[in-house]
Amino acid sequence: MPRDLVLVGAPTSAGSYAPGQEAAPRVLRDLGLVDRLRAAGRQVRDAGDGPLQVWAPDPAHPRAQNLAAAVLAVRTVTEQVAAALEQDADVLLIGGNCTIALGVMDALLRHDPDAGLLYIDRHFDLNTPVSSIDGALDWMGLAHGLDLPGAAEQLAAAFHRRPLLTPEQLYLLGTDPAGSTAWEREQARLLSLRWVSGADLASAPDSPVAGALGALPPGALAVHIDVDVLDFTDAPLAESTDGRNSGPSLQAIAGVLDTACHDPRARVLSIGELNPARAAGRPEILPRFLASVADALRSTAPPA
Repeated sequence: MPRDLVLVGAPTSAGSYAPGQEAAPRVLRDLGLVDRLRAAGRQVRDAGDGPLQVWAPDPAHPRAQNLAAAVLAVRTVTEQVAAALEQDADVLLIGGNCTIALGVMDALLRHDPDAGLLYIDRHFDLNTPVSSIDGALDWMGLAHGLDLPGAAEQLAAAFHRRPLLTPEQLYLLGTDPAGSTAWEREQARLLSLRWVSGADLASAPDSPVAGALGALPPGALAVHIDVDVLDFTDAPLAESTDGRNSGPSLQAIAGVLDTACHDPRARVLSIGELNPARAAGRPEILPRFLASVADALRSTAPPA
C-alpha cells in the first residue's frame, strides 16, 4: 500500500522581493488540490499551515530582510515534516519561499542521514547577505544550507547540524548560469556542485533527471521545485518573471516531477515561489499545474 500523504502549507513571502507567495497554499487548496490528490489514489491528511507571513520592507536589515520571520517559517516546516515522517507518511509542502527546502532537509536528515535533495530551480540560490545587496533570502537558501562564507548566522545555525547539507547530497536541475551572480558561479565551482542547465533540461528532460537521481545518495529523497524554472511565457506562475521564453515547459517539468516523485526513495515534494496572481491573464495554468502535481504523486498501487 502507498504511504499516506500529508499536505503542509508554508504561507510565507517573508524572504521574497514582494508579497504574493504567501497566498499559494490557500489558492491551491481552493482549486481542489486535496480532491485531486485523493482522485490520484492517495490517502491525504491536511496538516494545515505554518505562520502566515507577508513580505514587507525591512530597512533595519537591508541585506537579510525579514530574517527572523524566515527562520521561524523554516523551523515550523521542520516540525511539520518531521511529524509526518514519524507517522511514516509522505509530504507535499506548498510554499512560500524556497527557504522552505531547508526545513524539509533538516527533518529528512534527522530521519535518514543518507537523504538527498533534488533541487529544481532556475537559480543556484547560493548568494549571501554579503555577496548581494537586494536582501531577499529566497535566493540564498542553499548558501545557508551549505553554510557559505557570509551566511546569516541566525539561519545557518537554525538546523540540527551545521552545515545542514554537503555537496554530495545535492543535485540541481534547470539552472540558468546567466541569471546567477559571479559569486554563485564561483561557489558552485569550488564546491563541485552537480547541476544541469535549464536549456538542457528543456531539450531532453528525461536524461538529466535520470542522471541526477542516479548520482544522489541512496537514502530518502526530497524533491524541491521553484516554479521559476519554468518558461514564464508558457507557465506564468513564479515570483520571478526573468524566465520569459527560456527554460522547460510545464509539460516537460511535469515529466521530471513524475519521474522523481516515483523514485522509491522519494518522501517529500516541496513547491516554492508560486505567486497565484501571476496567472491572472492565463487562469487555466493553475489547474494544469495542479494536475501535474497530482499526477506526480499518484499512487502506483493496483486498485483494491
